[in-house]
Amino acid sequence: MSLLVVGLSHRSAPVSVLERASLSAEAKAKLLQDTLASEPAAEATVLATCNRIELYADVEKFHAGVAELSTLLAQHSGVGLEELTPYLYVHYEDRAVHHLFSVACGLDSMVVGEGQILGQIKDALALGQELHTAGRLINDLFQQALRVGKRAHSETGIDRAGQSLVTFGLEQLAAGAPVAEWARGKRALVIGAGSMSSLAAATLVRVGVAEVVVANRTGERAERLAEILNQSGGAARAVPMDAVAEELTRVDVAVSCTGATGLVLTVEDVAAALGVDAEAAKAAEPGHVPQMRTEPDPNSLELHASWADNGELAAHSVRAPKPVGAEGRDVTLALLDLAMPRDIDGAAHRLDGVRLVDIESLADASADAPMAADVDRVRGIVGEEVAAFGAAQRAAQITPTVVALRSMAADVVSMEVARLEGRLPGLDEKQRAEITQTVRRVVDKLLHAPTVRVKQLASEPGGAGYADALRELFDLDPQTVAAVSRADRPTAELPPGTPGIQSIQSTQEDLNDTTGAESAKRGRA
Repeated sequence: MSLLVVGLSHRSAPVSVLERASLSAEAKAKLLQDTLASEPAAEATVLATCNRIELYADVEKFHAGVAELSTLLAQHSGVGLEELTPYLYVHYEDRAVHHLFSVACGLDSMVVGEGQILGQIKDALALGQELHTAGRLINDLFQQALRVGKRAHSETGIDRAGQSLVTFGLEQLAAGAPVAEWARGKRALVIGAGSMSSLAAATLVRVGVAEVVVANRTGERAERLAEILNQSGGAARAVPMDAVAEELTRVDVAVSCTGATGLVLTVEDVAAALGVDAEAAKAAEPGHVPQMRTEPDPNSLELHASWADNGELAAHSVRAPKPVGAEGRDVTLALLDLAMPRDIDGAAHRLDGVRLVDIESLADASADAPMAADVDRVRGIVGEEVAAFGAAQRAAQITPTVVALRSMAADVVSMEVARLEGRLPGLDEKQRAEITQTVRRVVDKLLHAPTVRVKQLASEPGGAGYADALRELFDLDPQTVAAVSRADRPTAELPPGTPGIQSIQSTQEDLNDTTGAESAKRGRA
């Protein structure tokens, strides 16, 4: 196994860099295709969320793999390699497995314990499968990561350590008040109908808003989401995107999470909805330059930050120019921006009556969030699962050699039985079958203990040498060993003349049955 991950996340890079490095669906597909076309990578997939971009690949050489994957990330993200490199992290082999399992459990999320990452890992695997860039290692790894994440949530209280970004964002908008109490009677606008927007809409219905209005560029998706919300007991309706400006004048809360590359709501849009002057907000801070989409200001923290005199974030890390209630100032419009790149102009937080929470302010708020005791238990689960996955992968590496050995033994039995039939032509069918079965039983009994034991030994660290020893001791044909790794493919796809493929497939099934029975026996013991 030579698993390599190169990536950046909210832990390693500022929001301004993550925004610019975000990948569209087309960019992700092209990135994977180019990764497989590069020499170091045999298979790959990409995990891209609103706060992380990670490229996973099975590589032949570590240093060449790091250089190539870093270059490809820079090329497809549009951020120069020199600028991107300081924010990249690299994990290799067991450390890469540990990283993904931690991500799957929510330990590396902006809000610790949130479960939405499991859906995003599932999407990353599906993309690799759809593009045929995910091979056996990536498939095994990501499927196991999903199982580990589900185990962590079912066996511990990691969910109590944090919530989804939507729930956490609403808590920040509520500024300390119970979310259900804050949301009661409010009207909400949800922009977008993807997975995050759908989650936001469902959460708003659950906490008791009076109405949810869904706007999306594809009308059918907005109507479908509104229909689902209505069926779940909410009051919802769909509107086209060109109705957003009008709806903004009627709602109390707006949540946006689209895949747009530009701003969905500018400060002028928000000001117009409130009937206030946008220019005053832009000029609120001397020397302020609004962040541009093409060349983001590296000091973009100023777009959202409003620091209290004592240096702590005001109003529970929600960056408004004045904390709600500090001077009797009410919030007329609450905005939650869950998109990356951002959908809502950061300057909107300076408008009178506006509270804006976005990915950056959520990161600051979550940094000081209390950690549940269950986090330690989840870390223990991750450690156990990483060790088990590594053992399984090491054992799998010797399987082709073991199967080739059993296949060779089966061929020897067939040849000896055929020679016996030539010497004893008078044997009837029953006698011939009994002799054949007896010889096979002898061979199986001789090979059973060594093959099961060698798989156990190979699963331990440093056990790779057992495969080499078997090949040398039994003079196994390298082509036959190599053919085993392709034996799970349809025979029609295999190269002509692949040696003993039918025997290999049959022997591999027998070995799997034998190993499974042995594992079950140890489990009962």
